[in-house]
Amino acid sequence: MESIKAGRLQAAFLNMPFAFKLREQGVGVKVCYLGHRDGSTLMVRKDSPARSLKDLRGKRIAIPSKLSNQNLILRRLMEKEGVSPDEIEWVELTPPDMPGALAVGAVDGFFVGEPHPARSELDGTGRVLYHVKDIWPRFISCCLVVTDKLIAERRPIVADLVRGIAESGEWAETHRLDAARIGAAFFRQDERVVRHVLTRPPDRVSYRRLTPEDSDLDTIQDLGVRMGLFARKIPLSEILDRSFAPTTIRAADIQLGPEPIEP
Repeated sequence: MESIKAGRLQAAFLNMPFAFKLREQGVGVKVCYLGHRDGSTLMVRKDSPARSLKDLRGKRIAIPSKLSNQNLILRRLMEKEGVSPDEIEWVELTPPDMPGALAVGAVDGFFVGEPHPARSELDGTGRVLYHVKDIWPRFISCCLVVTDKLIAERRPIVADLVRGIAESGEWAETHRLDAARIGAAFFRQDERVVRHVLTRPPDRVSYRRLTPEDSDLDTIQDLGVRMGLFARKIPLSEILDRSFAPTTIRAADIQLGPEPIEP
């Protein structure tokens, strides 16, 4: 956020509430596309008896930020299940630190985007309490935020960026094992963990339907205003630019090298 404000970045993937916050602060940005849908998981310790959010009363739960969509969905789930926010102790942690904190008992659970929940699951220290897809279908986590200046001055660049996201997403949907191999190398992650994210279950994360819809943004804003995270609702015309979203999407033509030879 600070790099966008300072002009050092012209586009970035941000958690959706951060995009609203930037616009609320007077920064000229638009949401042009999404990174993925779903792909967040609420983890508890492996030996936890918890079976619902109600069972986490009195527990210490980590979230990435008060402005995160994970925080919003937990608050919506608490309203549904009759759990008061002060009945759970909330801790803000950087996502890579969450599996370790759960393993040593520093927290009783955490809610964050993948692959950190999958790492905890495969390490045998964590257990899935909720996949976000099961409590908020087609959940939005990250969105592509682009400055008004870049849109005005370099529209072809923005269009190509969105096209690349759309086509690589479609490719990942139809080549999940290859996507795990490439993604693991690119993000310096354990391939076993990335493969788990993309296949167990296969709809744990989705790279389709990435054009943001009015209802998506309205729900997030309504929750944010009710929680006091936003001062007001921002008209969608001020924050949303769907003009770059492709009408047809094909899988990217990604050429893969040979499988590595095991030592």
